[in-house]
Amino acid sequence: MSYVLLRHRDIPNLKQLDVYVENGGFQAFRKAVTEMQPDEVTGQVKISGLRGRGGAGFPTGLKWSFIDNNNWPHYVVANADESEPGTFKDRELMEENPYQFLEGLAIASYAVKAHTAYVYLRGEFWQVAHFLDACIAEMEKAGYLGDNLFGTDYSLRIYTHLGAGAYICGEETALLESLEGNRGQPRLRPPFPPSYGLYGKPTIVNNVETLTNVPLIIEHGGEWYRTFGTEKSPGVKLFSLSGNVAKPGNYELPLGTTFRELIFTHGGGIPNGRSIKAIMPAGASSSVLPATDEVLDTPMDYESVRTVGSDLGSASVIVIDDSFGMDWVINKTLHFFKHESCGKCTPCREGTYWMMNISDRLTQGRATQADIDLLESVARQIRGKSLCALGEFSTMAVVTSIERFRDDFEAKTRTEEAEG
Repeated sequence: MSYVLLRHRDIPNLKQLDVYVENGGFQAFRKAVTEMQPDEVTGQVKISGLRGRGGAGFPTGLKWSFIDNNNWPHYVVANADESEPGTFKDRELMEENPYQFLEGLAIASYAVKAHTAYVYLRGEFWQVAHFLDACIAEMEKAGYLGDNLFGTDYSLRIYTHLGAGAYICGEETALLESLEGNRGQPRLRPPFPPSYGLYGKPTIVNNVETLTNVPLIIEHGGEWYRTFGTEKSPGVKLFSLSGNVAKPGNYELPLGTTFRELIFTHGGGIPNGRSIKAIMPAGASSSVLPATDEVLDTPMDYESVRTVGSDLGSASVIVIDDSFGMDWVINKTLHFFKHESCGKCTPCREGTYWMMNISDRLTQGRATQADIDLLESVARQIRGKSLCALGEFSTMAVVTSIERFRDDFEAKTRTEEAEG
């Protein structure tokens, strides 16, 4: 199968504008602007079944159709705040296939009648931002951005914006607050960004990977895109594979590929003769899955992963072998979420602090059996009560690890009680 997203692996120097144009670059944008109405572009994306690749999996064309056409101007923002531990797909796209991503952003802007678009990057991506700035300047010089594009009355400009390295700004309303120059904290929703977004105006926020799919969907048609993947989860997906695996990296595969194929066929299996113990399908914010045959043979799509008790999310698959205790794993996630909580709402601010402290006692062998139940209780009390998903995410690995790997936690307390 030829690459849809990682085309730079087939085409050397695709990150150069002339090479990208030679290989069909900006033909889809030209087609959209000169041959299609904005609603037709949205219609093809709807037909394709493309779903948001940032984690939520919401239908992209449907999101575009929610834009409020009674309030102007409109904006499109590319979410390039790739901060989920275990996720590194968007960075490769921006560094190696930047023009396909920017063309997708341009097509999305035309589809929702926006004349200004932004790329919001995490603060650590400053080198990527400078590179994208150079790419945008090349596009302007070549006539792919600016006024009266392709001889029409459509105009578009794209700008980059660097955040300050806060995980919370991956949440779309916190991202918009940061882009406006405010503290990066989530807004109360509703209203949602398609009706009240950047500067209070209708705004579409899409992930980098989501937008990178768009040019080929417009070029070949929505039905073509559905030839990949499954009925309810069409298309290809970038899987960021990391952890205890022989060949970590980004793998582009059709949605519906099994965990077993990703880890053992493409990822080369588990190093040092160890056994696979657990899988985190969506980075640090995952519900942890035991690596049973049922789980390994589960198709990686938005519906199937839920049947075994987790979510595909951004498909940042972290593999854990049998040399690690899950008490240690969740301790790492809790230190991350405690540090990244924005502090706006009490359940997340206080809950992550107390979960981290109880987890520290467990990993250090200072806990009792009752602390395991206390940790699970605190996690469950956070659920459904936070302003945004970060609070919910912080509990996923905790609750599922205690449910599915309780022996790892009890082993720490048994040792301590025997010595006491």
